[in-house]
Amino acid sequence: MENIDAIINKRVMPAALESWCGKAMEKSGLQANDAARAASVFTSADTWGIHSHGTRQIRGLMLNVKDGRIDPAAKPETTVDWSATAIIDGHDAMPTSCAIEGMELAMAKAAAGGIGYVGVKNSSHIGALSYYSLMAAKRGMIGVAMTNTDPWMTVPGGKGPIMGTNPISYGIPTGTDKPIFLDIATSSVAVTKILALKAMGKMLPDKWLVDEHGVPTDDPKDYPEKGALLPMAGHKGYGIALLVETLSSVITGAAMLSGVNCWLNDTPKPANEGHAFIAIDIAKLMPKGLFFKRLAEMTDEIKRAPKADGMEKIFMPGEIEHGRREKAEREGLTLPDYVLVNLESLAKDIGDVAAFHSMFFSIAG
Repeated sequence: MENIDAIINKRVMPAALESWCGKAMEKSGLQANDAARAASVFTSADTWGIHSHGTRQIRGLMLNVKDGRIDPAAKPETTVDWSATAIIDGHDAMPTSCAIEGMELAMAKAAAGGIGYVGVKNSSHIGALSYYSLMAAKRGMIGVAMTNTDPWMTVPGGKGPIMGTNPISYGIPTGTDKPIFLDIATSSVAVTKILALKAMGKMLPDKWLVDEHGVPTDDPKDYPEKGALLPMAGHKGYGIALLVETLSSVITGAAMLSGVNCWLNDTPKPANEGHAFIAIDIAKLMPKGLFFKRLAEMTDEIKRAPKADGMEKIFMPGEIEHGRREKAEREGLTLPDYVLVNLESLAKDIGDVAAFHSMFFSIAG
């Protein structure tokens, strides 16, 4: 029997990982196209170093397929369609496909009229939002992606979970193969970071949580059973989260706030998360060459700005992630232990542990 210790600290090439994940999802019941799309989404997150939203999440979604919360036979359907706007009913299809089709439609509308907004309802967890905003950026458009989630975060003056972490992402084309991009939750920090520190018996570096009484705390020992995440930057993060909730759920007809079912919970009810995708065609506003020139002037001024003591470089959003991806494609990925545990569990589910282990190689090659 293969032992997970044999692959800890070993590497895997992203293309091999993506191929295996796609096949694993097909064996778990997905149609080939949906499996390939999802494998690209989750493997990309790992190459950027966003392991919390990478391939570790595939098994949870495949369990949703097994228990009927995701319908592998369903197809997203455009139910509202105007020149610049649309709503897609995901019908509980594979959520990554719902999201990709949402951004594809937003881009098509932007290409025709300059801007496109597409909302999605009856969907679920779609992974790292940067994948979708970068779809637009790679097409020479500005892309924005957002989603509501089940409640994990409190709001100023409240206690207990009230809103989701409601992430938002943007992608900006630069005229090169490295768009500027940002992908953030509107909470103080990702839930996974708090749970990791809790598991190690450590205090938080800042008061990212409130306790059961709504008092800010840096002690995670009672979380998530009690307490809640704080929004980033207080009322500012709360305000942005409210915008995300409005564009992702209120206007799409998706579930809102406490009505969203956590995709990781053991419940027969679909998540019914909502998403929103916006694309802006730069060429409809100014020549692309002029836009890229002005963008380069802006970024150059930022990068030439005086550096803080001990700092050698100012990074643009997404620059570090591009570097990680290049290294991963060149040298292979070293996946954290908690990712390997989830992937090996998926391999056991489909009876493919040996093939899974065979992808990994030592640093010495």
